[in-house]
Amino acid sequence: MAPAAVRVCCACVRWFPVVFITAVVVWSYYAYVVALCVYTVPSIAEKVLYLLIYHPILVLFLWAYAKTIFTDVGSVPRSFYLTVQEINRLERERGEEAQKNILLELAKDKPILNRTHAGSARYCEKCKCIKPDRAHHCSVCGQCVLKMDHHCPWVNNCVGFTNYKYFVLFLGYGLLYCLFIAFTSLKYFIEFWTGGSSKEAVKFHVLFVFFVAMMFGISLISLFGYHIYLTCSNRSTLESFRSPIFQTGSDKNGFSLGKLNNFKEVFGERKLFWFLPIFSSDRDGVSFPTLKSQTNSNSYQTMAQTPSFGDGIAYPTRTVDIPSDGLLGDRQRWMEEGDADGGTQLSGSSTNLIK
Repeated sequence: MAPAAVRVCCACVRWFPVVFITAVVVWSYYAYVVALCVYTVPSIAEKVLYLLIYHPILVLFLWAYAKTIFTDVGSVPRSFYLTVQEINRLERERGEEAQKNILLELAKDKPILNRTHAGSARYCEKCKCIKPDRAHHCSVCGQCVLKMDHHCPWVNNCVGFTNYKYFVLFLGYGLLYCLFIAFTSLKYFIEFWTGGSSKEAVKFHVLFVFFVAMMFGISLISLFGYHIYLTCSNRSTLESFRSPIFQTGSDKNGFSLGKLNNFKEVFGERKLFWFLPIFSSDRDGVSFPTLKSQTNSNSYQTMAQTPSFGDGIAYPTRTVDIPSDGLLGDRQRWMEEGDADGGTQLSGSSTNLIK
């Protein structure tokens, strides 16, 4: 284990991207409100209109950003953790088949659809727990995260079941914020760029805020579009790169319920809350319904009914998993360790994929 001083330094470094984004937003407020609206825009009506639209967008953007950062990623229910006796029993076994049978026995009463390539329940060696469906261990956060999407350095937090809606809204309102600034400052950008008279300080802020808004806006278009696609497909970033494997084979649409129902699984049934950074999903982060179900006598979950931890509804089961070679094999280890061979970087989004 690293010394306490090293851990503190690493924790501080992880906040740098958040501090950077916050500093850019604070400066953009001055550049847009003061330099552009107060000192540059000549019409009072135009000033008022710009400011009345700008501030609600800013509030929603910062609200969603704060919720993404500070929302707890959610913990695995205690019932999924092994007792000391169960851990000792599992670790005494050296054979993969014996370990598989033990885990199947321990998981038989849990609402689990996911399995490994070997047909076993997924097990986290670090947390000593059976992983709920779509949960993965993040080596940065040091815990298993419910419906993990990715670890995002720009929010210094994992993006998963509890804050994925906030993350999508953060991207959406961030894009809207950038586009609004870019379009409303374009006329004055062209005027200053072609030599229009103005104070140098004001001119610099207006020119620079247009460039920054365009730069971030272009980056956010692709990232926001990608996560809208994932939301409507009912996939996480991890699942989009490694399709779930069913008993009948790999199926990238294993959890898809149709575009509208997929959207509602993240944003909830209440339309009033869809575009507000308020938790509105009806799911519990542990069990997830599927359109198809199948019976398998060898499965540790049958076609009967799978209990739901959250809403009292029972769902038919289907056996799914993110691939893993063997029960406790090397492939599972390097994905959970997050080392050089297992970490995957998404260009443009700076998101680490950590199983």
